[in-house]
Amino acid sequence: MRSDSWYRSWFNSPYYHLLYRNRDQVEAAMFIDNLLKYFAPKNDATFLDLACGKGRHSVYINQKGFRVTGLDLSEFNIERAKRLETDGLHFDVHDMRHPYREATFDYIVNLFTSFGYFDSIEDNLDVLKSANFNLKPKGIFLLDFMNSNVVINGLISESREEIDGVKFEISRTVADGFIVKKIKVINQDQVHEFEERVRAFGINDLMGMFQRAGFEVLDTFGDYHLNAFKPASSERLILIARKTK
Repeated sequence: MRSDSWYRSWFNSPYYHLLYRNRDQVEAAMFIDNLLKYFAPKNDATFLDLACGKGRHSVYINQKGFRVTGLDLSEFNIERAKRLETDGLHFDVHDMRHPYREATFDYIVNLFTSFGYFDSIEDNLDVLKSANFNLKPKGIFLLDFMNSNVVINGLISESREEIDGVKFEISRTVADGFIVKKIKVINQDQVHEFEERVRAFGINDLMGMFQRAGFEVLDTFGDYHLNAFKPASSERLILIARKTK
């Protein structure tokens, strides 16, 4: 398997959703509430949830009264997300490196470290360029990324857990500028192996990429309460940027 296609098999696997089944819905809702207070969007604002997974953030933003489109490369995710569609909530299978709809959205959000998946810097930059293309003039892009420094310093090299009779053996390393997680899944007599690879971008890397993609960074935050970003200790690296034209 090519290293830059790991996400195609892993995100379409039911084991991905089993391993991450307990993601905190309360924390996700709190983060969205804080963002909406910060954005103060107009009632007719349109949102694009880029790499939306099964749509949990999209659904919540829509419930707040806004029109939302969710995009994800995983057919498995979008098949399930489409069951939640309403007049103001739609989902599509789409590769986020490619433009979607020109100058259509007021806000684009990319949440829960859904960035840095690609081996090529240019491919990762294309995600930002396509987001810029999809935004209306002066539209806002939010990137919710990990704080690579903190993740690397606290990396747990190996762990094991069992969920509903399925065993997961996980190893974590840093290699060639990527944080790499190898996941071995043992389900009765079946063994599957998957991988996650996320490029360990730092704040200066991302600032430079945003500028190249046609954005100006307005704010950086270090957690879902929107506290200031601290390179040595913040849990997250959240950047909010505006399309410059």
